[in-house]
Amino acid sequence: MLFVVIFAHIMPAKQATGIVLPLLICGDLVAVASYRQHTQWRFLRKLFPWTAAGIFAGFYALGQIDDRQAKVLIGAIILALLAVHLARRRGAVKGEGDHGWWFAPTIGVLAGFTTLVANAAGPLMVIYLLAMRLPKMEFVGTGAVFFLLLNWFKVPFMVNLGLINAASFSINLWLAPAVLVGALLGRKILVKINQRLFENVALVLSAAAGVRLLW
Repeated sequence: MLFVVIFAHIMPAKQATGIVLPLLICGDLVAVASYRQHTQWRFLRKLFPWTAAGIFAGFYALGQIDDRQAKVLIGAIILALLAVHLARRRGAVKGEGDHGWWFAPTIGVLAGFTTLVANAAGPLMVIYLLAMRLPKMEFVGTGAVFFLLLNWFKVPFMVNLGLINAASFSINLWLAPAVLVGALLGRKILVKINQRLFENVALVLSAAAGVRLLW
């Protein structure tokens, strides 16, 4: 989330979504290469049709709004997902059997919409995977494959909206090596950092950036 709002502050918000997407795909490739053997496809099959519907809704919304409205929408999404994340941390996530038929469709549509508009579906996927009570490695592997497929699916929509183009892709070529280095370093330092402190700092900065986007 912090990554998304940083780019939305340094360039037009709609343009930022197109710049960010190929960079996220670079990170996805490293994650899938590392953890794909742990993917639990049965949980993904429940989400994909609904996520596609959410992407179509996000595509329509993004095509109808200007840059200022996009900033407000991204800021609102970020703050809402922060609230959801904090609720999840307080233990407000139940198991798969405790949810009705609506759970996967709701998460799927919301994830599709938020990922196209703001590349910010991560917290929703966290909630879904935690609710499925997946062990750590299955959690990481399933999430990695989900986002790789989801982000590739979004590319034609972003091209159609003119948010991925030759100019934006040239920026991606400059930044992609840094993303790959960061992803590889992340694998090594993950076990050494204070995860709760890192998460709290990221949440505070994301909240501040989300409020500033709304203003």
